[in-house]
Amino acid sequence: MATSSSPDPTGAATSARDTEFRNNSATGARATRGTAHDAVDAQHARFGGIKWGAAFFGWLSANGLAVLLIAAVSAAGVAIGLTEDLDAGQVTDQAGTVGIGGGIALLVVLFLAYLAGGYVAGRMARFDGVRQGIAVWVVGLLVVVVLAILGVVFGSQYNVLSQLNLPRIPIDEGTATTAGIIALVAVLVVTLVGAIVGGTLGERFHRKIDRAGFTA
Repeated sequence: MATSSSPDPTGAATSARDTEFRNNSATGARATRGTAHDAVDAQHARFGGIKWGAAFFGWLSANGLAVLLIAAVSAAGVAIGLTEDLDAGQVTDQAGTVGIGGGIALLVVLFLAYLAGGYVAGRMARFDGVRQGIAVWVVGLLVVVVLAILGVVFGSQYNVLSQLNLPRIPIDEGTATTAGIIALVAVLVVTLVGAIVGGTLGERFHRKIDRAGFTA
C-alpha cells in the first residue's frame, strides 16, 4: 500500500531562510543603494565629526614621509638650498637658483607629505575626510607654534625647530621680507590643500566599500 509523502516542513523552512539570507541587505545581493545611503547616514550621525586622534597620527605620517622625501631629494642633489648652510648674503646672490629650485622642491615634498597625512586620517576616521585633513593641518600648525614659543620663552637652547635643522625655503629668518611672507603663505596653502585632498581620498575608500554589492 503506497503512502503519500508529505513535504518536509523543516527542509522548506531551511530553504526559505537560505533564500532570505542570500537576498537580504547583509549580503547586498538585492539591496539598493538607497539602503546603503541610509545606513551610511545613520553611521555618520553617530561617528562623524573631527577625530583628533586620527589627525594626530595623520600628522605623524606626514612628518615621517616628509623626512624620507627630503632625504631622497637631498641625496639626489636636486635642491642644494635645502641641504647647504647658506648665510643671508649667499642666499641673496643665489636667489635665482636656490630660492626657486629649493622652494619648489620643498613645496612638492610638503604637498605629498600632507596628502599622505590627510589620507591616513581620512581612512582612520572613515567620515568627514575634508575635516580630517584640516585637522591634520591644524595639528601641524599648532605643534610648530608651540615649539616656536618654547624656543622664545626658554632660549635658543630649547629652540627645537632650530636644533632639528629641518629643511626650509632659504629665506633669512631675521628678515620679514615680502619674499619670506609669500613663502610662508605658499607653505600654508600647499600643506592645507594637500591635507584636504588626502582626507577626501581616504574617506572615498570607505564610500566605495559602502556601495559594494548594492544595485542601483
